[in-house]
Amino acid sequence: MAPMPNQAMVLAAGKGLRMRPITDKTPKPMIPINGRPLVDHALDRLTDAGVEKAVVNTHYLGEQIERHLASRTTPTISFSPEQDLLETGGGVKKALPLLGREPFIVANSDAFWLNGPTDALARMAAAWDAEQMDALLLLHSTVEAYGYTGRGDFNCTASGLLSRRQEMEVVPWLFTGIQILKPEVFADTPDGAFSLNHVYDQLLDAERLYGVVHDGEWFHIGTPDGLAEAEAYLNVRYAGIRHR
Repeated sequence: MAPMPNQAMVLAAGKGLRMRPITDKTPKPMIPINGRPLVDHALDRLTDAGVEKAVVNTHYLGEQIERHLASRTTPTISFSPEQDLLETGGGVKKALPLLGREPFIVANSDAFWLNGPTDALARMAAAWDAEQMDALLLLHSTVEAYGYTGRGDFNCTASGLLSRRQEMEVVPWLFTGIQILKPEVFADTPDGAFSLNHVYDQLLDAERLYGVVHDGEWFHIGTPDGLAEAEAYLNVRYAGIRHR
């Protein structure tokens, strides 16, 4: 088993346009679910898994996020503010000096998941094989995700090797927004804004992109309807008891 990465990045710079009007005055990572902001749920999961340091990038209404997290002590947080929105790939690349030279976790701030029988991040660390992999994505069943209506993202072999969904195809697995990356994967990437899909395409060609399937619940908090569905599920499951 590989050790748990000590560093992580939480992507919190997006504008959350599909969550309007909620995000007109509140950044999406600060939207509460089960009484706690989305960004705190992600950071709680990292802390529970043993991650000690996290970078949080900010852009839209970023001062609200920074002010909220200023008093948080675990994990230790550094901020990577973006004057211009750099998208997922550009945002991580800008933060590389804060993330170090070892593999690190990246999680979308709106990636809301509940652990199954084992901690999802621990399962990823157990599956990580630096000899074969440059990136490891946490996957979830396309048809069992809450608030998700897409066709999925990837096919996955028994060994975890990934391939892209073809046009009009429905595939078993979606990408949850949680991953382990080597910093080296950004060596041949453009400057400025770009998507992490640019990195994935390179790794798919080299057969270095792998996945592990999540065995708990995952919620797509992309729209007000998705948020309401997640809240309704949590209210029933926990009967009003706040869940971390």
